[in-house]
Amino acid sequence: MSDELKRGLEGVLVAESELSHVDGEAGTLVYRGYDIEDLARGASYEEVLYLLWHGSLPTREERDAFTADLAAERAIDDDVLDTVQTLADAGERPMAALRTATSMLSAYDPDANDGDDDVTERARRQGRRITAKVPTLLAAFERERQGKAPVAPDPDLSYAGNFLYMLTGTEPDAVSEETFDMALTLHADHGLNASTFTAMVIGSTLADVYSGVTGGIGALSGSLHGGANQDVMEVLHEIDDSAKDPVEWVKDARESDRRIPGFGHRVYKVKDPRARILQEKLRDLSESSGDSKWLDYTTAIEDYLTEEGLLDKGIAPNVDFYSGSVYDSLGIPVDMYTPIFAMSRAGGWIAHVVEYQADNRLIRPRARYTGPESAEFVPIDER
Repeated sequence: MSDELKRGLEGVLVAESELSHVDGEAGTLVYRGYDIEDLARGASYEEVLYLLWHGSLPTREERDAFTADLAAERAIDDDVLDTVQTLADAGERPMAALRTATSMLSAYDPDANDGDDDVTERARRQGRRITAKVPTLLAAFERERQGKAPVAPDPDLSYAGNFLYMLTGTEPDAVSEETFDMALTLHADHGLNASTFTAMVIGSTLADVYSGVTGGIGALSGSLHGGANQDVMEVLHEIDDSAKDPVEWVKDARESDRRIPGFGHRVYKVKDPRARILQEKLRDLSESSGDSKWLDYTTAIEDYLTEEGLLDKGIAPNVDFYSGSVYDSLGIPVDMYTPIFAMSRAGGWIAHVVEYQADNRLIRPRARYTGPESAEFVPIDER
């Protein structure tokens, strides 16, 4: 066994997966062999969940049954709703509130104490409930912060459309619904990132899916993982408030050694394929609303940094550079961006837990000990 230290597990292979593959050099992302652009443009988020969880794209009948099963699980228990409202009234951060409420959901799961030996099927059932209920949790939390009553889920709406409806109280237009659905698909899975690995480690102990998803939410809440789209939007608002030309603002920021969020990725060395798609959808939203401000700002910044040679150094726009503008155009508050990321990525976490548990081995790495070799114990009265 090698004693070579790999900080951050950089480049270390710890598992095999059929779920998703990222080629950072080519700038491609596939789910079970399907290019992300084909899925984002041609499949609904529900179809993508089915693909990740079951291994193939559904037939029309399978899709309809799967969608109906998801929609039937959207409601949350009154006790959970009360807790969500209490957290909102207390000023809790959205990701922390989501973590707490998701963990609480397990108390009301009919499979929570099931001794059924079919771990995979139980994980799928619980995963379906989690995935269905997370949008209800988030929408209720945000409406409570606004002093508004929660909106009950509508089983006749799509996963994406229902969330926007519960958030605003109004059914979304076709462009908004399609755009949000695509954003969910683009964020559903992305290899063995920090939050996915966290969920998988928890799953390797044969803990339930609620534990894995709760752990994934905790990992995603860290500033080095899930918050970049919020950072991008805050910068865009800062640029707007400054009344400066966006390129002029970026030039000044770079002279001050300030990092421009939304550029660079641990894996991608070229433009993130998800960024390309969301840039197009931002253009559609801009045309639909008649307001192209964020599209103009982000495009100008990307063009300038490209001309400055950042792409030649492997620093290209990532998904966060455009997702923030898309969410803002949909009327979603900035601090809800990472929770929405979690709402989408929960489907990927569940898929990885199910896949890993099918051929499970407890994940138990080692650490190199660097402490004292032989410390002499001194009784407490002599210290």
